[in-house]
Amino acid sequence: MSNLTQALLIGVDGGGTGCRVAIGTERDGVLADASGGRANVATDLPLAIRNIENTVSAALAKFGGDPGDLRRAVAHLGLAGVMTPQDASRVCDALPYAKCVVTDDRPTALVGALGERDGFLVSVGTGTIMAARRAGQFRYVGGWGFYLSDQASGAWLGRAALVRVLLCVDGLLGHTDLTRDLLAKFNNDPNEIVAFSVGAVPGDYGAFAPAVFDAAGRGDAIGLVLVEEGVDYILRGLSVLGFRDGDILCLTGGAGPRYEAFLPEAVRQGITPPGHSAVHGAFQMARVAAQESARVPS
Repeated sequence: MSNLTQALLIGVDGGGTGCRVAIGTERDGVLADASGGRANVATDLPLAIRNIENTVSAALAKFGGDPGDLRRAVAHLGLAGVMTPQDASRVCDALPYAKCVVTDDRPTALVGALGERDGFLVSVGTGTIMAARRAGQFRYVGGWGFYLSDQASGAWLGRAALVRVLLCVDGLLGHTDLTRDLLAKFNNDPNEIVAFSVGAVPGDYGAFAPAVFDAAGRGDAIGLVLVEEGVDYILRGLSVLGFRDGDILCLTGGAGPRYEAFLPEAVRQGITPPGHSAVHGAFQMARVAAQESARVPS
């Protein structure tokens, strides 16, 4: 049985690798959190909905909440793959919350990392987000999804590395330790790489990104080329957003901090630990949505 006297607030951060949920109230803050399976709306909407529901239920169970309380909840979901109002509506229609706000995962990542501060964010996980906050205004670069964007991301690095493996197999590039190791993961059979690619989603490619960073750190020629291409994209994106040497810069996501060692020293000088995670940003935005609802006359 629930003893809650306030409506629940639910923050959700969903991407190609996993789903994270923070749940609580305006008065008490976050009461519990949980992690679950991937929740990229563009890749697999039904799977994303199931994983969101399961992860919310897991968080709710941690503090003994009543599932009936979800019908009074206010939720903000920042999800990869949300590109249109129709995408957002489909997610909201599938969930039971009293108020449901769905955005892509850029604003929640930015709010989580920077809070009320001005600064810049490079969030690199399965996908890539670059963003800036200045005088309360948000600006973004990228985030258009794996098939047309997400340069520098874990998925982009993993796919690009497998492309190089096949070029090496064809004799168009010389093998390095990275390409030999990746080929060995497929039993030294390039046809297994092709078969993998037919059903692979961004998170599957992202699983190879740590090997690329490790190889680049050892000076592997192909690993370095790939990471340096990612760095070039990040630097060009930051330039478009107005970044200047010494500005606050947060690197987040599974791959974001791994780029730090490869960035120019002048850029590294401004790197600051993020204030909070993207799921915390989603929770804070759920709090704002609840406050806005309370101000609307009934």
